[in-house]
Amino acid sequence: MTRWFNISGPCNIDDHYTSSPTIRLPNLERLIRQRSYFVIHAPRQTGKTTAMIALAKQITENGEYCAITLSVEVGNAFKDDIGAAELAILATWHDNITDRLPADLQPTDWVEGPPGQRIRANLRLWAQSCPRPIILFIDEIDSLENEVLISVLRQLRDGYNNRPKNFPSSIGLIGMRDVRDYKVASGGSGRLNTASPFNIKDRSLTMRDFNAAEVVELYQQHTSDTGQVFTDEAAQLAFDLTQGQPWLTNSLAKEIVEELVIDTKVAITVEHINQAKEILIVRKDRHLDSLANRLTETRIKAIIEPMLAGLELGNVPADDIQFVIDLGLCKMIPQGGLVIANPIYREVLPRVLTITPMASLPTIAPTWLTDDGELDIDALLSAFIDFWRQHGEPLLGTTSYHEIAPHLVLMSFLHRVVNGDGTLEREYAIGSGRMDLCLKYKKVTLGIEVKAWRDKIKDPESQGLNQLEGYLERIKADYGWLFVFDRRKNAPPFIERLQTKTTTTEKGRSVVVVRA
Repeated sequence: MTRWFNISGPCNIDDHYTSSPTIRLPNLERLIRQRSYFVIHAPRQTGKTTAMIALAKQITENGEYCAITLSVEVGNAFKDDIGAAELAILATWHDNITDRLPADLQPTDWVEGPPGQRIRANLRLWAQSCPRPIILFIDEIDSLENEVLISVLRQLRDGYNNRPKNFPSSIGLIGMRDVRDYKVASGGSGRLNTASPFNIKDRSLTMRDFNAAEVVELYQQHTSDTGQVFTDEAAQLAFDLTQGQPWLTNSLAKEIVEELVIDTKVAITVEHINQAKEILIVRKDRHLDSLANRLTETRIKAIIEPMLAGLELGNVPADDIQFVIDLGLCKMIPQGGLVIANPIYREVLPRVLTITPMASLPTIAPTWLTDDGELDIDALLSAFIDFWRQHGEPLLGTTSYHEIAPHLVLMSFLHRVVNGDGTLEREYAIGSGRMDLCLKYKKVTLGIEVKAWRDKIKDPESQGLNQLEGYLERIKADYGWLFVFDRRKNAPPFIERLQTKTTTTEKGRSVVVVRA
């Protein structure tokens, strides 16, 4: 039976195309030898569970240890009922141990005990009866919250000094975040903010994404099974767009081979990758949706909003920066600086923020189209000016991202323009002072630079023209628009500051400057 690209749940080599499940893990041999307790964290759907199950199986088969990956996710249903959570967790553990381990390594049975002691007591008895030291990987640890989470961590800490004969020799906590960001209700912070009550951890480790060669190798498995080829350029573009994020890497390929190009005799090209990318972004599957939903969180907004606006981050706590990195939303690039983790996420975030402004838009007749369906740039500008004059000011209040409210309203309007027949791509970065938009509609490529004139800075028009020149050159466009949104406290009234003019750049490109 042909295997397939998996985008839900752990992978297995019989059913799914998958890279070596442990190759992206840090080397844990030293930690296990030293009987360490540690944390492995990585964003959701990066292959943590697949890798940990495979690693545990490999360790057990080597004959020296008894290793298994067990989840505590069922305890999430009991936020503060420690006893009920323990019973649910232990019942699930019992079933998985029975299914995955040889009979001689299984515990004789789980024992009863008072709430708050059951996990420690049962792990103690299992370690005493098991003929090998136990290596336990506890998956989905950060699905637990509040008193249940604290109780589990305290029980693990309590047994730590009795390892390896009377408690697991080594324990790894596997989750999306580091210990300090586990959710608790106590203290008013919503986070532990410290390793306590798991201050016995030796290391916090991360699991990396695929590299470019691993994306090629993954796609090559499909070619080996079916004969369908991914061109070198297509595989490279898939890596460029996803930066090796495993769910995105698999989703692009799955969309193509199961929906867009089901004829295995047809090679998969750059065009197919781009088409699949647009489908994923528009469809906003659960993985993308879960990331997008976090944009309303205060600590995430404090980072993403200035990034979108091209501003400096300001006084953002280091823990919050690490938090968006742990979520997989952002990454630090080697040259220094925080960026959105990959181009697909970079497209998704502003599109999500335009949903409310788009829903608030009035009906707009497509007066910007010619009789043969081509885009008339001059008519489009006139339509936007009329739209902004009538509806711009009230629409600025439809988003909580006030620093980029004009940007979002402009993008909402432009999304109505492309409407499935074109694309709108964005570029933005911390400290760049701008957002760049590339509107492509059939034969037309329009470069747009968006800048905000804020208090205590000079008129950004001159800088914007220079920046737009470079952007137009990069996207191979001969003309563009420069928007300067006046966000100063003492700016002229909304209608009075709306004006346009046409100018020419140093290299001869035509630019319309729009002040609003």
